[in-house]
Amino acid sequence: MTQPIRLLAFAGARDAVGAAETAFALAAPCTVTELLELVCARFPALAPHRRSLRLAVNGTYAVASDVVRGGDEVAILPPVAGG
Repeated sequence: MTQPIRLLAFAGARDAVGAAETAFALAAPCTVTELLELVCARFPALAPHRRSLRLAVNGTYAVASDVVRGGDEVAILPPVAGG
């Protein structure tokens, strides 16, 4: 098992996760797409919003094929509305 990632959740994602920050264990490095599947499985309230969530890895917006490794910081960013 690898080192856990630091999972940060903002706005509505924080409500679904139940915390602003949590440790999330990974069995091995994975892609952002795979990580989002794992996170939605652990926190089912996120699943309906999966398609609109963005992830940032170590402070940079991630694309689906980016790799996440133990020790990384991953932020879950729901869509933002404003005016």
